[in-house]
Amino acid sequence: MKNLTLSALVILASSSLASAALAQDAAAGKTSFNKCLPCHAIGEGAKNKVGPELNGLDGRKSGTAADYNYSDANKNSGITWNEAVFKEYIKDPKAKIPGTKMTFAGIKNETEVNNLWAYVSSFDKDGKQKQ
Repeated sequence: MKNLTLSALVILASSSLASAALAQDAAAGKTSFNKCLPCHAIGEGAKNKVGPELNGLDGRKSGTAADYNYSDANKNSGITWNEAVFKEYIKDPKAKIPGTKMTFAGIKNETEVNNLWAYVSSFDKDGKQKQ
């Protein structure tokens, strides 16, 4: 019984730490998103800028944000955004989608990429943060 109680406490503590780590990642990702802000918006009321708004990016097909004039490269890439694709793309956008209009050198730091994904993927298609 003692081992069962100890195991339950370890599991509860681990899940609390995982939740706290995710929140920290998203908070750090929000800071990283400042690099994206000149061209992209996210959150409630986000509008297209030089680049498309990024609400609901996780699961969205490339080239489909409403009222944004995408390059043919993005429209025809066949990409559906998810964590793995985003992380590969953000390191070197022009290598992932040759011909993209995105003129960003990329983010190479793995931790920063992970934090940025935690932040960007926390928004649903309406710009509300997921719970």
